[in-house]
Amino acid sequence: MTMKKLLIALVFSPLAMMMAAPVAIGAEAGYRLDRAPIDPNDVVSLQSGARTFANYCLNCHGAQFMRYNRLGDLGLTEAQIKDNLLFAGDKVGDTMKTSMTVKDGKTWFGVAPPDLSVIARARGSDWLYTYLRTFYRDPKSATGWNNAVFPNVGMPHALWTLQGEKALEVKTTQEGGHATREYKWTQVSEGRMNTTQYDTMVRDLVNYMVWMGEPAAGTRKKVGVVVLFFLGVLFVLAYAMKRAFWKDVH
Repeated sequence: MTMKKLLIALVFSPLAMMMAAPVAIGAEAGYRLDRAPIDPNDVVSLQSGARTFANYCLNCHGAQFMRYNRLGDLGLTEAQIKDNLLFAGDKVGDTMKTSMTVKDGKTWFGVAPPDLSVIARARGSDWLYTYLRTFYRDPKSATGWNNAVFPNVGMPHALWTLQGEKALEVKTTQEGGHATREYKWTQVSEGRMNTTQYDTMVRDLVNYMVWMGEPAAGTRKKVGVVVLFFLGVLFVLAYAMKRAFWKDVH
């Protein structure tokens, strides 16, 4: 291969890959994620999410990097934590662990349920918000449930009594090398909550899981603003001092 041909190959090969990438992405695109309407400053929402997490998620999942007493940052007293969020003899200073063993998890679900301490940082709030709202009945799966965001997921729908049962029909069409999927949802049975109530509950749960991933995020951001302001003032003073020292130097 001549030097000229080599240079042409080096230039156009990455270009061809970049042009082909959107086609591949379009063909493999999954369920579109909804934006999670979370607010890390909404303490009431965070408290509600913590309650939902303790009552529904901790049955199978743990949060080994989170301690119950850290919920005091959300305005909860030690008595409130004990009365509403502690089960099976747990103490306020304990981490949020589950009684399910890894072996039992693999036996029941095929894989051990993951720890949820930093799941929001790993998956993102939009993914979690959409995932928890897109379970549907699937008689072909081992648990009887499936998920539009996470196909063939091993987790059953832990919140189905609240949301009710849904069915999903997916229609795939091919056009111009792109695979387009059309999702048709059907409500099979009603839950204890209507759609608005359930979406709000999931919003609060995701809000809490985002907070749990970094409880000190709010403090860190406030301190960061103060530090940047201090550095800005220091820069102005340092620049004024520099002008004073060098004003007679030519």
